[in-house]
Amino acid sequence: MKDPVVIIGMGEMAGVFARGFLRLGHPVFPASRETSLSTMAGELPTPALVLVAVGENDLHPVLEALPSLWQERVALLQNELLPRDWRSHDLVSPTVISVWFEKKKGQEYKVLIPSPVYGPHAQLIANALDAIDIPCKVLETAEELEYELVRKNVYILTTNIAGLEAGGTVSELWQNHEQLARDVANDVMDIQAYLTNVSNVNRQRLIDGMLEAFAGDPAHNCMGRSAPARLARILEIADQAGREVKTLRAIHDKTATVT
Repeated sequence: MKDPVVIIGMGEMAGVFARGFLRLGHPVFPASRETSLSTMAGELPTPALVLVAVGENDLHPVLEALPSLWQERVALLQNELLPRDWRSHDLVSPTVISVWFEKKKGQEYKVLIPSPVYGPHAQLIANALDAIDIPCKVLETAEELEYELVRKNVYILTTNIAGLEAGGTVSELWQNHEQLARDVANDVMDIQAYLTNVSNVNRQRLIDGMLEAFAGDPAHNCMGRSAPARLARILEIADQAGREVKTLRAIHDKTATVT
């Protein structure tokens, strides 16, 4: 029998990955909110992988409680993820995947573009996704990973926040409100530059990367339920960084007035 895989979190995304690992022959052990991770680590000290598949808001509490036995076996898949998130918990080289497929309750997954993955266990994740016909791309450097994480953040935050004003799909956003999308994306890139400590962000490359994802699913709705929270979160960071982000603040003021 192959080594087990621990998956922390029991949502839709966890289910997709669990299917892939099971297809490869790895027993999967799920951990819920009520699970004692230290007890579980005592029973499973050397799993093939520990996949943290919780939402963004639960990531830091989970990493805070992560047993030291599992430190070198961790993989992360959260949205709005950046290196500073895992470094703040002394994780040196986790495996990280930028997920570019969507999974909603009661529906099969939908792929936008191949999901890039990097780290010591990247090939295992790529093999698991390949086993269920989800395309994946193994990256060669940490610099490539950082770009991919920023690209995903630009896509999510731009579409969600611009969607608060424009609504509609990503193709409609670019076709009918391109300047709004560019203005929001530039503000988002200002914040990403602050969070990654990169002064010379390649903005055109990120715009092109966002448009590649738009083309992967033109009918994708811009605004999800978490859009207001994402806007509030990025404005809080902007205040800490002393960044102007005029477009983001204008959208916040408009939507707050409507509410």
